[in-house]
Amino acid sequence: MQRSPLPGAAGRSYPGALRLYARLPLDRIGVLIGEKGRVKTEIMKRTRTKITVDSTTGMVIIEPESPDVPPYMVMKAQEVVRAIAYGFPPEKAMKLLDEDNVLIVIDLKQYVGDAPNHLQRIKGRIIGEKGKARKTLEEMTGTYITVYRHYVAIIGDYESASIAKQAVEMLIQGRQHSTVYRYVERAMFDLKRSRMTQLWRTERPY
Repeated sequence: MQRSPLPGAAGRSYPGALRLYARLPLDRIGVLIGEKGRVKTEIMKRTRTKITVDSTTGMVIIEPESPDVPPYMVMKAQEVVRAIAYGFPPEKAMKLLDEDNVLIVIDLKQYVGDAPNHLQRIKGRIIGEKGKARKTLEEMTGTYITVYRHYVAIIGDYESASIAKQAVEMLIQGRQHSTVYRYVERAMFDLKRSRMTQLWRTERPY
């Protein structure tokens, strides 16, 4: 893969422009760039940013394409790049471009240390047999969940993603899957009821 030049080697930069960084594992660089640069080009187009990838280090620099690009667009592009770095395929990572969606990342080493056997056991609990546990949590919460290296990453609206995060933490702590699923069911029911009440209050005529 050809090394992309860093900013300053080509293109224009703007004084005071927001410049954000991310780092990709080397095996995820091709995923971000995509076939013939399709993925990177789509992210840049949808966020109005310039993304530069150093293919030897995995360093990614995200800048606005012009002075009138709002900072939140640059931050959204960074989140998409980070999601790809944590193992999401591009089509799921780009869900972060939706206004309400967030990326939540759990570092398993902070919970169980860096012993490979402990990490593998915990990852197995989160993923489940043939991916069943992860898929169940995704379906119940309406989120996307990936387990990559020693990270668990979640994409969804803030409330639902937070419930999924709590569920993952319960699995890390050794809680039974059935207990975790019951928690998620109750939490999502309460969340939906709260949203319906809020909607009713918003639409209620005066």
